[in-house]
Amino acid sequence: MITETNPEKMYEAMQAKLGSVVPDFELRIKSEIAAEINRLKIEKNAVILGHNYMEPALFNSVPDFVGDSLELARRAAQTDKDIIVFCGVEFMAETAKILNPQKTVLIPSDKAGCSLAASITAADVRELKKRFPGVPVVTYVNTYADVKAESDICCTSGNARAVVESLNTDTVIFLPDEYLAKNVAKETGKDIIFPTMDPRKTMDEGLNYQMIGWLGRCEVHDKFTVEDIENVRKQFPDVTILAHPECSPEVVAASDFSGSTTAMIRHVEKTAAPHYLLLTECAMGDNIAAANPDKDMLRLCNVRCPHMNQITLEDTLESLRKIQYVIEIPEDILKRAARAVERMIAIG
Repeated sequence: MITETNPEKMYEAMQAKLGSVVPDFELRIKSEIAAEINRLKIEKNAVILGHNYMEPALFNSVPDFVGDSLELARRAAQTDKDIIVFCGVEFMAETAKILNPQKTVLIPSDKAGCSLAASITAADVRELKKRFPGVPVVTYVNTYADVKAESDICCTSGNARAVVESLNTDTVIFLPDEYLAKNVAKETGKDIIFPTMDPRKTMDEGLNYQMIGWLGRCEVHDKFTVEDIENVRKQFPDVTILAHPECSPEVVAASDFSGSTTAMIRHVEKTAAPHYLLLTECAMGDNIAAANPDKDMLRLCNVRCPHMNQITLEDTLESLRKIQYVIEIPEDILKRAARAVERMIAIG
């Protein structure tokens, strides 16, 4: 975190950290915006949370805390500030509001949605619970508040296996990411099915399964293929490839390491490979490169999340100036969702 409120000092700090990653003319412009955000943050008693997928100039300047969904959920639960500005997508800001119902939670852009979160509705979850009565529902944190409210417990990509195993049950409903569900099923030794939601069709009662999934996908991680990995290894045979668990099981199996964004960052920090390639949102690779100038991060990825990309320093400044894009959640949904999120945080 850079706490400077003086534009010139902010530029010097950002240039020292990002000079090899971000063009100098951009740093000149961004440093003035970042300095003003830091000034307003003090004036308005605000905290800024920044997801690992934020673009480098933002990620490395104004957030008080950075991390993955689980880490930022913990930070949101602990803050004593009056205002929380969440530099991430809408479901993340909703989670901060769920954990801090009395605080003002802002998201810098009202267009920062999520293809995965949009793949399932609360009505879909209720229908699944009717078809599989008594089966506990684990919902990935990458969902909207009304879906969380229909769930027994939430999870992140980092603690999904621990959450499933904590339930001590033969069968679990795991929503909504198809690939994460398949990867967790493989890790836990469970057979998984993906039932149709068409009530006119029935399932084969003879199926053996312990996990019930949903056909939702992240539009970013869905783009990575085994062919991509094979092509990279041809050019860089000694590369270490890290894949997010939202990638397909085939991509995860062909990679050298799979884990949450925080787990990937730690893996790069603690190992010494000739080259690294991240199969996840590309801004994170730039952030890791800035923090680890001695590590060779391959720039072979051009996959950016169009939703995360909506969050900019400019919009973060306007959000604080105008207190705009306030997250509001109906009280009944908020209370029910809070139980699922709090259970997730307790597991860690």
